[in-house]
Parts: sequence; structure tokens; C-alpha cells
Amino acid sequence: MPPTPDATAPGAAVPDRGRADACPGALRLHPADDGALARVRLPGGLLTVRQALALADAAEALGDGELETTSRGNVQLRGLASHCGAELAERLRAVGLLPSDTHERVRNIVASPLAGLDGHGFADVQAWVRELDARLCASDWAAGLSGKFLFALDDGRGDVAAFDADVTLIAGPDGSALLRLGRAAHGRPAPAGQEVTAVLDAARTFLDVLRESGRKAWHLREVPELLPAGPVPVPAFAGAAPAVGVVPTAGAVRTVGPLATAAGGAVAGGLSVGMRFGRAGAAQWRELAGACAGEIRLTPWRGAVLPGAPADRLPALAAAGFRTAPGSPWERATACTGLPGCAKSRADVRADAARALDAAAVAGSPPVTGLPTAGLPVHWSGCERRCGHPAGRWVDVLATGQGYRVTVNGPASAGAAVDVTNEEMAEAVAEARRTTK
Repeated sequence: MPPTPDATAPGAAVPDRGRADACPGALRLHPADDGALARVRLPGGLLTVRQALALADAAEALGDGELETTSRGNVQLRGLASHCGAELAERLRAVGLLPSDTHERVRNIVASPLAGLDGHGFADVQAWVRELDARLCASDWAAGLSGKFLFALDDGRGDVAAFDADVTLIAGPDGSALLRLGRAAHGRPAPAGQEVTAVLDAARTFLDVLRESGRKAWHLREVPELLPAGPVPVPAFAGAAPAVGVVPTAGAVRTVGPLATAAGGAVAGGLSVGMRFGRAGAAQWRELAGACAGEIRLTPWRGAVLPGAPADRLPALAAAGFRTAPGSPWERATACTGLPGCAKSRADVRADAARALDAAAVAGSPPVTGLPTAGLPVHWSGCERRCGHPAGRWVDVLATGQGYRVTVNGPASAGAAVDVTNEEMAEAVAEARRTTK
């Protein structure tokens, strides 16, 4: 879940943006300790069956045989040979996953995964996703955006609006929509029928004011003073991930929050499944493709929604290793790559985190009033960069070289850090996730 590790907290010093961002893409491979890494942008997390199978084939033929979903609903292939870029690009083009060589890294679009399925939103934002993606790729100026610049299209439930994206479009009742820039507390109405135009205009204005001012930035939140926020208060859910069933008191926006898609199981209009740390092998991906009814929507919570898929496919998906039921400590549990894939890491954080989460599942930690069973999100990091950590309040589990430091992090959090050994970590993390203040 955003923000990405380059993000800045309110009041923090803005990093030097004079250099080009090094965000990997499908054509720009990133060297890692376990081989090269490619990141394939999937606007709105949308995949056809053919595309999903092509990714599974590419992972087996060119990489380590696994695919990794990201906090923006994209897909990464790891363990690639440094010379395989041309073949990977050819495979992606053949199935429509590389529509533009010049714009492929700026196709960063997240959208409400259950839009149009469960009746909780105000708009089927998938049409916005397709229009925005096509127009981004057709706009010469858009190639100047950072590979980290993020668009969020929220159907009114407040799930991806909580990500503090650079440009957020929030659907409202009666065909209305609100445009929010960065972390602004206010937004401005987007004209009906011109919602995507308003999104693109905001991104282009950002580039224009940077050029005119001589400033360097990758994100709108780094230079909030350069663009006017607007007159309309943003609904209360934006800026903090809501829990299932929450209805904001300000405004008429309905919301069921992100956990409806993070938990796993049958959902209105299809199925939702989770993946351990977002990773799944090629065989698992083929099982996923076989269960869907034509489309897969990868979620920013490292899972997938299968619109139209019948509930009788759940047992096979569970047998394949997907999470298919709510209430697991694995819900909203994430981790950076860690050792051996990242040389900067102090530990094999995914192996350590998996042991802690499995121990918590065996212990059967009780639910917390007002929170889902799993409690606060938790993220394991191998170093202080904290790559891929969640937004809002979360449990920060940082490798120290002698164990881990556990802290409740984020807005309004004042919890003391606790240093623990690997053997003590499961209990400490479970306790931190139950934090309500």
C-alpha cells in the first residue's frame, strides 16, 4: 500500500529530486541480488486470462517462476537474466501489456477493485481506468511524469482514496466527482463527463508549475503550495484506511473499506483471494486464471478479485495456496523483499514474518472491538527504507541485525518501540496490531 519509500511525511524535508527516479519498469530492468527485476504496470490491476497466462509463462521461462503483486496492483517478475529484456518486452507486447514503450512507467493507476460489483460505490470506475490509460499513453507531455506518480480512481467507498495518491478522483452521488491533489484536505468538483480530462489536466499542471518555478519533485505532496487545493472538503475516509462497514459522518459517501477485498472469500459479484506477501508461483497463477470468468483485478492489498467467478472455485483456490477466508493474521500483512533478494536488508524478513504470522494464526489472537480480526496493518522491513509500507496507522517491524524493533507507526501514534528476538516477535506483533489508541 502506498506511500512508497520515497514518500515524504507532512513537515519532512523534501528529498533531492534533481536526478531521474530509478523506478523499474518492463523495459528498464532493476538489478537485484536475486537477478534482474521487471515491473509490469497494470492500470486498475486489470488482467485478461490470456495476459495472466502470458505472465505465468514469462515467469517460468525467464525468471524465478513466481510473480509478485505490488501495493499499486502491478506485477513484478524477479530472478531475470540481465539479457532477457527484449524477449520479455516481446511477450508483453503480444498480449497488450506494453502499449507504449515511452509511457510504460507512468501507467500507475489504482482503482476500487469491487467497483460495479457489490453496489457500494457510485461509479464503475473501470471505464475511467481504461480512458485514463489510453489518454496517458497518447499524451507526449505525460512521459515527463515520474515512474512513481500515482493516480487513484475511487468509486466512493474510500478504499483507494485513502492512499494519498498524487491525483485522486472520488465518485460521489448523482454522478458527481471530486478531484483531490496529493494530501489536500479540500478538492474541487470534476465536471460530469470530463472526469478523466480533469485528472489529466491536474497532472499536466503539476509538470507546468514545476518547470515554471524551477522546482524538482516527483509527487504533488512534495510541493502542495504550488497548486490550489479547491473549495470542497474531502470526505473523512481519505487519508486513513477505513474498516469494513464504516460510513463517514461527513458527506453522503458510502464505504466498505479495503478489507472487503483484502480478506478473501466470496464477495458480491465474484470472489476475492489473497496471496502471501503478494507472491504466487506460475502454477498458482494458472489456477487463478482458470477460476476467473474473463477478468482478474489485482488489488493494492496484494490479492485478486475475480468478477463473476462462482463460489465453488474457492476450494481449488485454497488448495493452490491462496487465502480464501477472512480472519487470518495474514490479512494486511506485508514485507519488503529482504534477504537474499536485497543486499541492504539485515534479515530474511519474509521467512521471519511468515513464521510470526503462522504462529499468530495457531495462537488464535482474539478480535478487537471495532477492528477486523487481524487488527492494524503490519509491515516487515529489512532496513530503514521500509520499502512498500502501508499508509495510515500500521505496525512497523524493522530488522535491527539482532532481532526486530516493533512500533505502532503513523498519524496519532505514540507507542514506544519494543526490541524483540525472533522467538518473541509473534506475540509482540499480535499485541501491537490490537492497538486501538
